[in-house]
Amino acid sequence: MKAVMEPVRPEIVEGEHLIEAFIGDASGPTLIIVGSVHGNEPAGVKALQQVAKQMSSVPVDIKGRIYFVAGNTRALPLGVRFIDRDLNRTWTQPNLARVGSQESFETSECRELSEIDQLLDSILITAKSEVFVLDLHSTSAHGEPFATVGDTLRNREFARKFPVTILLGIEEQLEGTMLEYLNNTGAVTFGFEGGNHTSDETVANHAALIWLAMANTGILTEKQVPDIETHRMRLAGGKRRSRVIEVRHREAIKESDEFVMNPGFNNFDAITKGQVLARNRFGPIRATETGLILMPLYQKLGEDGFFIGREVAVFWLAVSAILRRAGVQRLMPLLPGVRRDQADPETLIVNTKTARLFPLQIFHLLGFRKLRWVRHELVVTRRRHDTDSPFSESDE
Repeated sequence: MKAVMEPVRPEIVEGEHLIEAFIGDASGPTLIIVGSVHGNEPAGVKALQQVAKQMSSVPVDIKGRIYFVAGNTRALPLGVRFIDRDLNRTWTQPNLARVGSQESFETSECRELSEIDQLLDSILITAKSEVFVLDLHSTSAHGEPFATVGDTLRNREFARKFPVTILLGIEEQLEGTMLEYLNNTGAVTFGFEGGNHTSDETVANHAALIWLAMANTGILTEKQVPDIETHRMRLAGGKRRSRVIEVRHREAIKESDEFVMNPGFNNFDAITKGQVLARNRFGPIRATETGLILMPLYQKLGEDGFFIGREVAVFWLAVSAILRRAGVQRLMPLLPGVRRDQADPETLIVNTKTARLFPLQIFHLLGFRKLRWVRHELVVTRRRHDTDSPFSESDE
């Protein structure tokens, strides 16, 4: 039987998000690790508290800055995902524009957003080298830990230093996530799903990731990290290699749908097209394609019933990197049926009636992500910091 974690310790105080900061050579990289953005996912904060205490054994010559941050401090003591709305869907431009105003106090999660954003801003504006942000999560289903990564080459390069399965493209399915916002500021971002919400194994997985992150950013040397090979083996879980999975489908749900996941699914279970995966008040919900099921929902709150993904061949990842570094993406507006959005040069509008030969996967190769469909037109955009860091330039 899996042990159930103890409640989060009382030192997490409402509105106080900084768990601990470790400041060494301020000209080095900055690492920000956020835990428990969802209040029913206590493992992230527990792991950060645990590692913070263990850091006393690490020599003081830290080559950078490390910040451990608590997420939803109001929902966490209650053990609920959120109080008024999902904090990890609130990082939109309209909401961020209200930070610090009277409107930012209207709901519990608005307060959390305002507090965390102001803390992160104070860290980002003082960064003198690369910035890395990790977001620690857990799932209602059981299964191996994995990473969620926005598809920039900088994110990919960092993520592949960890011996975990990597999910690309989930940001296309979700709006208003913290990591998407921070990715657009130029930070290297890395989401981590450490396991089941209530398992002590999840805390151990998060702790292993935290230690490896301090080494993989270069802030600590491998010799400074206690039991580094044990951490690697824990996350690898016996896998010979790290898989890269492209997220292909999100089953979006509302409370009124009365969504119920069929029992027995774990992360990365194989599914076939047409297989019944869940039900709602309208009837059975079937798999849209053959692939792997991701994050099946076995809890009451949430807007994501499940995701479907499929493995990406290493060959295509290499091709993608070569094309992007060669600047092929800049040539896309020259193709028939493709034009730039006048309001944003990084956004393209694709007339799919004219550009039938250029499916979404071609744009994925070049670093574009789907924003939306407008009738027969596909709107895609690229992140500005695919290959270059705006923070590293601040040294000059």
